[in-house]
Order: sequence, then structure tokens, then C-alpha cells
Amino acid sequence: MGRWRTEQENGIYLVEGPCRLQGEIRVQGAKNAALPILAAALLTPESVIHRCPRLSDIDAAADILRHFGCRCEWDGGTLHVTRGEMTGCEIPEHLMREMRSSIVFLGAAIARCGSARISMPGGCELGPRPIDMHLSALRRLGVRIEDDDGFLRCTVPGGLHGARIALPFPSVGATENAMIAACLAEGETELHNAAREPEIADLAAFLNAAGARIHIDAAGSVFIRGVRELHACEHTVIPDRIVAVTYLCAAAATGSSLTLRGVETDHLAACLPLFEEMGCAVQQNRRDATLSIAAPQTVSSLHMVRTMPYPGFPTDAQAPLMAVCCRAKGTSIFVENIFENRYKHAAELLRMGADIKVEGRVAVVEGVGRLHPARVECTDLRGGAAMVVAALGAQGETRIGQIRHIERGYEALDECLCALGASVKKQ
Repeated sequence: MGRWRTEQENGIYLVEGPCRLQGEIRVQGAKNAALPILAAALLTPESVIHRCPRLSDIDAAADILRHFGCRCEWDGGTLHVTRGEMTGCEIPEHLMREMRSSIVFLGAAIARCGSARISMPGGCELGPRPIDMHLSALRRLGVRIEDDDGFLRCTVPGGLHGARIALPFPSVGATENAMIAACLAEGETELHNAAREPEIADLAAFLNAAGARIHIDAAGSVFIRGVRELHACEHTVIPDRIVAVTYLCAAAATGSSLTLRGVETDHLAACLPLFEEMGCAVQQNRRDATLSIAAPQTVSSLHMVRTMPYPGFPTDAQAPLMAVCCRAKGTSIFVENIFENRYKHAAELLRMGADIKVEGRVAVVEGVGRLHPARVECTDLRGGAAMVVAALGAQGETRIGQIRHIERGYEALDECLCALGASVKKQ
């Protein structure tokens, strides 16, 4: 009973399958772009952020901003952030633990007040995601970092200064922290082997709109000339490519036809060929920012899916795509190259009758043609999306617990799916 009592406390989806989806859906703003932009908003007197998604992770970021003395106000899908007097340079542990991405506030806090004290961040448990690269990059910019009884105490004795930084891995978070801090550093910063995700370019666009001087070259290296201060700005967040892929997966799992609006098809270049390999018809219209998919009743398997840093196939899309392959004709192979522990959703899919064998970073999915309903729970954000995708194509009512994970990254997912013809009830 304990497991299911916990589910009720954290929300439940009741999904009746199988269903047939039809219609149009507008893709929300990207969570992974909005979060670092909100951190960077700490450095501007006022920021107007359009298409900011209404998510629990965004609420957590706004709470951190309020702790720093900012005012955060919603106007529809626009979030207004107004900087106030700093009330301290420490981020309390309970705010850090709300989301893993909270570490991106470190560079902003240091740049704003010259010091910071934080605990380790929380969020999805996807195996080790050390922040060593974040700290190493900040040290290159002049930050002194000391262990303070389980907290990190960061100071800048000589002020932030430009540096040449070469990341050992193109870490998204480390790239964002270094970019934000370097904007107000004295001199020039070069950031090599930086992450190349679209969210990085969106952060640069926001910072440049506020008066920063950032250039990203064709090779993905980031060049930053520090400025004394940033000014007020207005910015529209890019569409969420992972949410777009999730809706494509929902269509593929149910043999449906959908049109996505407000998408950036170039951001999906590594994903769309996989849907075509499964037998789906995909049509792109860059001019209208639309993407349409028509899926067969039963999709074909995928030969090999390897997660890679952008522009490769995104690790965040691995779980919902695996849910589609559970009912595909044939065998699909997944290789997870980003996180060590990103197959937790496989055990939950097994409860629904899937045939998945996991060996280290490799998962072999044998399509079974039919999934049955079960009581499952969200293991993490994208694992939760996988549960919903699988349940939409299963026979009967699936009970999905711990949907608080889903609400970290998907805006009103139940309402959006119901508008497309699904039966998803939230309790």
C-alpha cells in the first residue's frame, strides 16, 4: 500500500488505451532553454521572457530568483523578472534540491554578488552527473571554491577575468555556467568543446539582447567579451524539441496522424529519420514552423539508436522512443552514451508486457505487438513520458503514479493529449 499511497500524494494519470490521436498541438517553450535564461535574468534589471513554459521546474527557478530579491510575475505565457536588492548570496538547500538544473544559478550568483554558497542540486536520479566541469570552468574565470561542511563556498578574490577554457566533455550545464559568469568578467573568454545544443544558442541570444558580447563560431566554440553590466531585455524561448519528439512518439505508438505547430524542425534533424525508418510519413514546413506525422498501425523496429551530444540523438528522447519500439515489428537496439542509469523506465515497461533486456549501456527491445495495462510509476521526467506513450497504445487502463516527474517538463500533458482524442485523467 505504501507505494500507491505515495503515488496518490504525487499525482496519478489514468490512461485508457488504445486510442487514436488526431489534430494539432502547439509545442511549448523549451524547459532546458528557459532555466538557464532565468538564471541569467539575475544579471539584468528587468527581463521579459515570452513562451516560458509553466512547469514545476520553472516554479523552482522562480523561487530561487525570489530568494535573491527578484520579483517574478506571470502574464499568460510570459514571465516578467524584475531584479531587486540582493538578500544574500546563498541558495538554501531546499531550493537546490528541487531540481538538478539549479546548479546553473551558481555562475549567475557569483557574477552578481562576487560570492555564492550552495549545496548539491537535486532532480532526477540518472546516475552520476558530477559538477566537476562546472567548478573547473569557474575556477579558470577566477573563482575560488572551498568545501564548507557539505556546501560549496565560492568567492572571487581578484574579480572575474576572461580565460581559455577547454571542456573535457561538451557539458550543457558547464557551458551555460561559464557563459553566464564570463559575460561580466574582465577581458575575453574562449570556451572550446562547448555544448552545441540549441538551448546554448538561445541562452546566448538572451544574453546578447541584454548587452552581452557572445559569438559562437561554426565549430561550436564560444567567444565572450566581458562587459561591465547588462541591461533590460525581452526574449522568446525556443520551442521544446524533446516535447515535440514525445508527441511524435505518441502518434507513432497509436498509429495516429498529428500536426505540431511552433516547432524548429532543424533542431529535430537527428530524430526525424528514425520515425521514417519506423514507417511513419513525416512532412516538414519550415516556413510555417509545422511538422506533420502519419504513422502506420504498427511501426517497424529501429536497427540502432545511439544517444550522443547534439547534433546527435538526444538522451532525453531515448525513453519515449523505447516505449514506441515495445510494440514494433522486430528488434530495436538502444545504446545510451550520456548517462549511466537511464534505463529505469525499462523495468516499468516490463510490467506492461514489454520484452526488454538491459546490459550496461545497451538495451535490446523485442517488439511484442501488444501491451497490457498495469500499475506503473514515473522513474524520472523522460521515463514518465515513456509510461504515457506506452499506455496510449496499450489495451485497457494504465495507472501511472509519481506524475510530479512529468510535470517538471511537460505543460498540462494530460489536457493536451485529451484535446487530441486521448483519455487521460489526472487524480
